[in-house]
Amino acid sequence: MNTAAPRQTVPSGSGPAWSLGDVVVRRIDEIELPPQTGPWLLPHATKEVLDEASWLRPDFADADVPRLASHSFAVEAAGLRIVVDTGIGNAKTRANPAWHGLHTDFLERLAAAGFPPESVDLVITTHLHTDHVGWNTHLVDEDWTPTFPNARYLTSRAEWDHWAATELDEARSQMFRDSVHPVRDSGQYDLVEVPEHGHEVAPGIVLVPAPGHTPGQVAVELHGSGRRALITGDSIHHPVQLSHPHLNSCVDIDPAQALRTRSLLLDGLADTDALLLGTHFPHPTAGTVRREGGRYRLLAEPGSQAAPASA
Repeated sequence: MNTAAPRQTVPSGSGPAWSLGDVVVRRIDEIELPPQTGPWLLPHATKEVLDEASWLRPDFADADVPRLASHSFAVEAAGLRIVVDTGIGNAKTRANPAWHGLHTDFLERLAAAGFPPESVDLVITTHLHTDHVGWNTHLVDEDWTPTFPNARYLTSRAEWDHWAATELDEARSQMFRDSVHPVRDSGQYDLVEVPEHGHEVAPGIVLVPAPGHTPGQVAVELHGSGRRALITGDSIHHPVQLSHPHLNSCVDIDPAQALRTRSLLLDGLADTDALLLGTHFPHPTAGTVRREGGRYRLLAEPGSQAAPASA
């Protein structure tokens, strides 16, 4: 577990947006993760490995380590407001000091993008890990209450069933108590069967299976009128895994399956105009995938400033 000191700040400025035609996706920043996160999460992403992909610097790596971030994606599609993953959250008791007791302006950023919590229709949880469910809830008086009162929260049935059958340590039990069970108890969580060909949960929004990191993880395909995009979840933690797909994270439950999933996703994106949106990629966060020298690389697309989602 990363033992870096907590980070209480978010990157300056408003997050970028990418237009896919009739679908718009915005990055909502939470925090930049501490430098120690990269070597902990991706222990084989050494300086020598990073040096083999010069395109990673300066945006995606410092001199010696990968850079990572925590953010959500806010998607406007078919008249719906959709949030994909909800980050770490504020005021949560966490074993990882970098995630413990945060106090960020995430909800203000979300509202500034045109997504005040009461306006959100769907919250998609790619998988049930601590840094993907935190803003599912917030404190009201002393109770953890669903942050998005009018939303349906979605996750895959395979993901839910896995954790329901798993003996949890105290840190993960705490996460379920404060960030998952209150949504379940409110009746807002829906479990979705996700077959191999995917499951459309809203017009242009398709959950696709991405197992390995967790058994029921999904990635999220966005099908706009002009372009397709893929939100990674933790199937791809960092762009170094394009250059070196065999690099697994230290918390992948099934590393061999994680590699198969990553390779399949990258092969489907390579040399197309589809946009890859990394759930933990630091700015510029997105880009197209190209084959280069027997490997993959990311051609970054920083996005642009966009007006808030319309009422």
